[in-house]
Amino acid sequence: MKTRESDYHHGDLRQALLQAARQTLEQNGPSSLSLRELARRVGVSHAAPYRHFASREELLIALATDGFDELTSRLRAAEKATGTLQGMGQAYVGFAVENPSLYKLMFSPELDRRRPELLAEAAAAAFGLLREQTTADDGERSGTLAAWALVHGLSQLLIDRLLSEELLAADRLPALVTAVLGHLRVEPPGNP
Repeated sequence: MKTRESDYHHGDLRQALLQAARQTLEQNGPSSLSLRELARRVGVSHAAPYRHFASREELLIALATDGFDELTSRLRAAEKATGTLQGMGQAYVGFAVENPSLYKLMFSPELDRRRPELLAEAAAAAFGLLREQTTADDGERSGTLAAWALVHGLSQLLIDRLLSEELLAADRLPALVTAVLGHLRVEPPGNP
């Protein structure tokens, strides 16, 4: 059997595989991801993905790392635009609702966010932005943890559709996030 030239000259194969993996993840969940199937989807030999990902776990780590990078970018943009914890909360919840399977993968116990280093750094960057917007008098950063718990919990409730349909409407989401975060009394650094 003759192999097509395109099997070996794909361009940015790593990025093509990640895009196909993200689409598959959002459509069918993480259990549907396999390097062989991704190779078929992007039109390369079944061995080609292994040049970029040694295993399925490496692929999942790359997807989660990209997810944390995207979340961090959205949080930074919200911080710059609004300068408020509520604005960052809107960005956090919006990201989660728009990318439910990726969001679940990012926080999945299947992945150890302490390794590899790239994933650990990406996860820490998102949390670091939240920490900059909150203060805590204790060394445990309880204000930051409270803010994160609220947006993370709300995101999970929305993704799992455990709230009334009325609250799940897209036009109600910003007000819902603001109301939920309004129960948290955390002042940004420098404010009395």
